[in-house]
Amino acid sequence: MAALALVGPGLFLIGYNIGTGSVTTMAKTGAEHGMGLFWVLVLSAIFTYILMVAYGKMTIVTGKTALYNVKTNFSQGWILALYIMLALIVGEMLAIIGVMGIVADLIQEGIMMMTNRSVPAFWIILVTAGILYLLMWFGKYVTFEKVLIFFVILMGLSFLFVFILVKPSLIAIAEGLIPRIPEKNFGLIAAIAGTTCSAAVFVMRSIVVAEKGWKVDDLKAEKRDSFVSASMMLFLSAVIMAVAAGTLYVMGLKLDNTTEMIALFEPIGGKTAAIILILGVVGAGLSTIFPIALIAPWLIADYTGKPRNLKSTQSRILILIALLISFGSVFLAQRPPALMVFSQAFQACILPAVAIPILILYNRKGVMGAHTASKKDNFWIVAVIAFSLFTTYYAIAELF
Repeated sequence: MAALALVGPGLFLIGYNIGTGSVTTMAKTGAEHGMGLFWVLVLSAIFTYILMVAYGKMTIVTGKTALYNVKTNFSQGWILALYIMLALIVGEMLAIIGVMGIVADLIQEGIMMMTNRSVPAFWIILVTAGILYLLMWFGKYVTFEKVLIFFVILMGLSFLFVFILVKPSLIAIAEGLIPRIPEKNFGLIAAIAGTTCSAAVFVMRSIVVAEKGWKVDDLKAEKRDSFVSASMMLFLSAVIMAVAAGTLYVMGLKLDNTTEMIALFEPIGGKTAAIILILGVVGAGLSTIFPIALIAPWLIADYTGKPRNLKSTQSRILILIALLISFGSVFLAQRPPALMVFSQAFQACILPAVAIPILILYNRKGVMGAHTASKKDNFWIVAVIAFSLFTTYYAIAELF
């Protein structure tokens, strides 16, 4: 627990980042393309590390969070900061509908497998949202960190057990590691980038580093924390993709909805694998819903430069609205996995607006003092910007 406490913000972001969006996107990618798009995941993880370090360092040095820095250090910066805030909130509200829908589908399937009884998705969402709201009503950041650590451990162990139980074809996985760009379904490239190298992660990174209270003496700890976080994101995403690539892809099976994923894996690994997979994906989903519900009050506090107070009336109302929006999956005709891939592609479109400002701010002595970017830092951030424009092109192409 002491070791985990050293990487608290990183684990918080693993829980936030590796959710049902990642599971759905990676499983769908593995089923349709094998490991052929693994290169996108690797690049996304590397660039995630670069921007996590940059945003964390800027927050530690300036003592201000991301949006407030953008707002106050650019001419008309309030417009860009407002755009980032609104785009992230809209993107995450789309995501929470898909995430909660997938969680409800899977809990419903798990109950059916164990009891042969069906429970309506509405009641599952109501109970889940109610428990989460109570945790946020009474809890503090330290509590959230502990809850996220539990979900991340549950998720990681579940996916590893499923990998062992289904025994995917290692030859098929190895053959699929040759990089390629698909002839169609370009949205998966944008979705992989959007769910791993997500604009929201870097803005949230700034906030959780501020919550941790790190100072300039903790810059090495911040860098280590970023490395652990990005590495675990890559590892967990790769395991999910590999399981689908070594089983569903080899068998020529496609993945169109959430419960189908369980139905496809049950004959391969048995009921045990199916139940463990349900636990893993539900853990991933809940670990994502938690921070998504916090994003609106945190981003508004970030933008205004005011203290983050989740016990204020405004924060509690915003959290309640987010959890009420999660009921959208009950009423929408679009199935959650398709909605998740769309929302992740939407996130990819926001990445340039987050990557370009950090390049400018990171090189300003008036902002960073003696901690301005090195040539190496600039090279990697420029590479992130190029990657963000590449994935944005594919996201827009897919959306239209």
